[in-house]
Order: sequence, then C-alpha cells, then structure tokens
Amino acid sequence: MTETFGIYIVLILIILLLVMASEKLRVAAPIILLIGGLALSFIPRLSVISIDPQLIFTIFLPPLLYEAAWFTSWKELWRWRRVVSSFAVLIVILTSLVVAVVSSAVIPGFTMALGFLLGGIIAPPDAVSATSVLKNVRVPKRLTSILEGESLLNDASGLIIFRYALIAVDTGHFIFHEAALSFVLVIVMGVVTGVAIGLLFYAAHKWLPVSINSDIVLSLTTPYVMYIVAEAFHFSGVLSVVSGGLFLSSRNYLFQNHRSRLRGLNVWTTLSFVLNGLIFLLIGLELPTIIRQLGPVGLPAAIKYGVLITGLLIVARLLSTIGASAFTVFISRYITTADNRPGWRGPVLLGWAGMRGVVSLAAALSIPIQLSNGQPFPQRDLILFITFMVIVLSLVVQGLTLPWLVRKVKFEDPDHREPPAEQDRIVGEKIAAFSIKFLREQENTDGNSYIQQLMRRYTNEQETVETRREDLRRYREVYVSLLENQRRFLVELNRESAIDEEIIRKYQGLVDLEEEKVFSKFEIE
Repeated sequence: MTETFGIYIVLILIILLLVMASEKLRVAAPIILLIGGLALSFIPRLSVISIDPQLIFTIFLPPLLYEAAWFTSWKELWRWRRVVSSFAVLIVILTSLVVAVVSSAVIPGFTMALGFLLGGIIAPPDAVSATSVLKNVRVPKRLTSILEGESLLNDASGLIIFRYALIAVDTGHFIFHEAALSFVLVIVMGVVTGVAIGLLFYAAHKWLPVSINSDIVLSLTTPYVMYIVAEAFHFSGVLSVVSGGLFLSSRNYLFQNHRSRLRGLNVWTTLSFVLNGLIFLLIGLELPTIIRQLGPVGLPAAIKYGVLITGLLIVARLLSTIGASAFTVFISRYITTADNRPGWRGPVLLGWAGMRGVVSLAAALSIPIQLSNGQPFPQRDLILFITFMVIVLSLVVQGLTLPWLVRKVKFEDPDHREPPAEQDRIVGEKIAAFSIKFLREQENTDGNSYIQQLMRRYTNEQETVETRREDLRRYREVYVSLLENQRRFLVELNRESAIDEEIIRKYQGLVDLEEEKVFSKFEIE
C-alpha cells in the first residue's frame, strides 16, 4: 500500500515536470503527458500500473464532467444547441454505424454487434484534448464553445450505444424499438435525476448553516451523488452530472458567498489539473498491459487495424461536420439558425479536432472477460488495442497538426467580436459608469468621507481605462512594486509579539487578492 502510494506521488511530480515542458514547448499538455506515459511504460517498475475502469467511471469522470459543466457558458451552449446536439448524438450514432459496417467487413471474426461495441467506445471525441490544443492558438469563440458543449454530451451517447451493443453481443439479440425507447428514457431520466439532485444541493447550500469549508466539501460530493444515483437506476450518470452541474453553476451567485466561490475555484482548478494529468499519463502507461493481453492476434495485424479505424474515424467526422454545415444552409431557409452560412473552414477545424480520450479507454477496459454463459468475450483484446491506437494516433497526429491547420485555414471570426482585451476595457468602463451612477443616487452621502473616497476610486478607474497604453503599464509596475513592499513590511511587522500572526496572514491574503485584481484588470497584451 505504502509503495503504491509512493508511486502515485512520483507520477504527480512527473506530471508537473511534463506540464512545465508542454508550456515551454507550447504543445498541448495531454499530448506531452501521453508521450511521457508511453516512454515511462518501458520502466519495469511502472509498466505494471494498469487502469481500473471503475476507478475512471466512478472517481475520475464525475468531478471532471462537473468541473467542465460548471465553467461552460450556458449562453454559448444554448446558442449552438442544434449544432452541439447533432454532434453529440447524431454524429456519434452515425460514426458508430460506419465503424460497425467497416470493422465487421474487414476484421476477421468481427460481427455487427462487436462493430457497434467498438463504435460506441471510440465515436465520442474528447474535447479536453482539443481545447488544450486550441488554447495556444487564436480561434473564434464559436469553435471552442461547440467543442466544449459537444464533449459534455457525447460521452453519454457513446456509453449508451456501448451498453446496448454489450447486451447484443452477450445475448445475440437486439430489438431496435426497445433499444430506441430505452435510449430516450436513459437520456431524459439522466437529466431529470441531475437537476433533482442539484435542487437538493442548492437547498443544502442556501438554507443549512454551512461554512466555507463545508460549502466546498458539498460541492466536491455533488457530482459523485449525481453520477452514482443515476447509474444505480440505470440512467445516464454522465448526463446527470452535466445537467446538474449546469443547473447549479447558473445559480451559484444565489447560494454561495464570495469566499466560497474564491476558495472553491482554487480547489476545483487544482483537482482538475491533477486528475487530467493522471489520466493522460496513465493512458500512456497502459501500453505494456494492452500488448501483453493482445492474445492470438499478431501485433502487426493489430496495428494495421488500429491505423485503419483511426483513419476511418477522421474521414467520417470530417464528412459529418461538412455535411452538417451543408444541412444548416438548407434548413436555415425554414428555421432560424445561429449561422445560416457556416462555410467550410469552421467544419474542417471541428472535424480535425475530433481527438479521443480516457472515456474511450475506460469503456474498452470495462468489457467483461467472459460472456454470461462462461465463454470468453470475443475479440476483447483486439478491441482494447484498437481503442488504444485510436487514442494515441488521434492525440499525437491530430493534436500536433491542429495548430498548423488553424493557421493554414485562416478562419476569421464570423461573429465579429472585439478582441478579449477590448472587451475587458468595455466592461471596465461600463461597471465604473454604473457604480458612479448608483453612488450618486444614494441619500446622505455628501458628508461621508468613505463613500466619497469610493466615488473617487470609481471615477479614477473610469479615467484609467481611457488612458494611454504606456500609462497603464507604468501604473501596473508601480502598483506591483508597492504590493511587494507591503509584503516585506508585513513580514517585518509579524516579528512584533503584540500582533497575532493570523492578522498578518489576513492582510497578506488581501495583498494577494489586490495583485490578482491589478493583473486581471489592467492586463496588457
């Protein structure tokens, strides 16, 4: 136990080094982590590490989905709801069908049921990888919004297809209308379960006498309760977590105070960083185990099938996204769409961003070793190897070339939004003007020196956002220098026995918040 724990501590330290390397090289962290995991898998001490699929589904998946849902823009998700839903449901189903037809025709011993099983595993892309890659290149907001929205929902579609294909392989029977009805039921009740549990946690946060720490602990347990309860009733745990997370995030200002939000943000950011890092590193470390389990299928043949299926997925997604664009042009004659002329550039980038991730590998690993009649599960080892190949090739090949493709395609922002720095300036001006107007409307403020000081502060801020670029830079330099000297002063003040260290730490925290404010407010590109 102690030795295993020590290995995971070493892995976390390795993750930190690899993430630093990714930032230095300006390559997306999931790609570097995966390559690092592949390299580490040749170390005998680490090659025995394997992924427990239940660990992924029960421990890793709920908080990662919840965190993604929490920081997803509901406004953007609703704007692109038709595109997101078609990508997350229709394209996943279509891709699974294509994989089923081709794999059953090309791979010896593969049936349509096994093909659908493989399709359900590898059809849903992983947008964590795509958004990490796109973070280093400037793309229109709509692309990241669609990818993030798709990733919240497509895992549910893929896992539901996987579930029914698993039953078909085991029993040899598949009744379409029953599966279709169950598909809808699983989706709808998953959403209902998530929102219902979200309401319970909303009430707990709002009306129970919670502290900051208990507020954060409640938020950490929320996704697990949503996922476990939904799965216990055989509903979609993924959609339960996503719908509950979206419900609570849109109302977090109604039930959390500012301290809970600030500390909770730090906790969730750190937790997501560690879990994502471990997942992509563990995928790479899984290589020796997967090769050992390959069985009678030769490694060259397995690699050939893996490359074939990966190429098929890339082509199928590109054709699907371009086809969706063409359908949007047609349907916009009859209904209002978010963009009636999407063109080809955006769909090509969305198609190339279809990289696979950990949910696919966890689903493949969860395939039982034996059927219910005691016979070995057919083609299990090959399905697992193909899944691994798809993840590695899509992450490395598509991930490394996606920034290049973005630059080549030159997809201009069709929404004509101002750059982030300009949007920041506009919001700063508007909130300063609103604050001044509000303060002027208050009664009995003329003789209050504190309120007058507040008025001068917002008046100065309104004037500051209109000053020249060099003035802003110099202002920030002087302010940061002042804060650094305040820290040194507090350290010296802490040596006086008459002042409690808790008070000093409080003011050190206030200085940190002030520095964060000045960097975020006066950020200069």
